[in-house]
Amino acid sequence: MTQLDVLYRYGAPPTEAATLAMAKIREVYGIRRIELREAEKTVRIEYDATRLTEPTVHQLLRRAGLDIVETMPMFAPPLPEPEPAAAAQ
Repeated sequence: MTQLDVLYRYGAPPTEAATLAMAKIREVYGIRRIELREAEKTVRIEYDATRLTEPTVHQLLRRAGLDIVETMPMFAPPLPEPEPAAAAQ
């Protein structure tokens, strides 16, 4: 089993019907966990990559009624290292 996480940002808050439909996504074979953060407007899905692909997970959320705006990076890229100061002459 290969576990992957994907993080999506959504636009409009989910309706009650969308929230109930998202709860049923957990029953799909291969979906391991769903974490909805309303303050950040993100939903994080942990899934089994040997059973599902990221486009399939995306489509499950869209069909549930969630307004997916974009796929977010899971981690921030590292900051560039500062350039060493020129040697004093």
